[in-house]
Amino acid sequence: MKTRVLFLAAPLVLAAALAAATLPGSASSAGAEAGGITVVGTASVVSVPDRAELSFGVESQGRTARAALAANAAEMRKVIAAVKAAGGTDVKTQSVSLSPRYNETNEVQAFVAVNSVSATIKDLSKAGALIDAAVSAGANQVYGPSLSRGDQTELYRQALKTAVVNARVNAQVLATAANLSLGRVTAIVEGGGAPQPLPYSTDKAMALDSTPIEPGTQQTSASVTVTFSVS
Repeated sequence: MKTRVLFLAAPLVLAAALAAATLPGSASSAGAEAGGITVVGTASVVSVPDRAELSFGVESQGRTARAALAANAAEMRKVIAAVKAAGGTDVKTQSVSLSPRYNETNEVQAFVAVNSVSATIKDLSKAGALIDAAVSAGANQVYGPSLSRGDQTELYRQALKTAVVNARVNAQVLATAANLSLGRVTAIVEGGGAPQPLPYSTDKAMALDSTPIEPGTQQTSASVTVTFSVS
């Protein structure tokens, strides 16, 4: 009886040993997958905006809804023509609204129509003149500007390349401190980034004889998470 028990136990011991050698969490598997340094690299590119997006609106009032809308349409056509003549591009309607205006006794006093368009000026030195032209044509609402760069994608890619270089520098510091040799990149994840305005200006106001627009500067940032092999 004892001899039979010993023969049955032997295969179980062998199976357990094989399972321990092949389990993902086993010592041999962990040793094969272990190693590496993961760091975050960041970089920024500073630039001066070269274009602006603005919004122009016309608010008109009439005794009837039809009168208010008709007056608004006539004024808005003048504004759109003036915006285009002043160099505005990508001109498009943002909103059109018509609503009653009530007096103190909650009676309809008049009707108010509002129409607004957005436009991009690709020469920032003409942004002030564009605003002046729109207002002279009848615009009584102005919003913006939203400043940007025409080559924003290229600026971001520059920042992205520098961020990878920064990641390698950071990883090398860690490897040296740990007495390791830094190897190749085994994984990289893009962290993204967006242009951010900086709280100072580097240029004079554009077009001194028109509405002043200070371009200031903005920085385009990028970040990456990089894993390096080590030995």
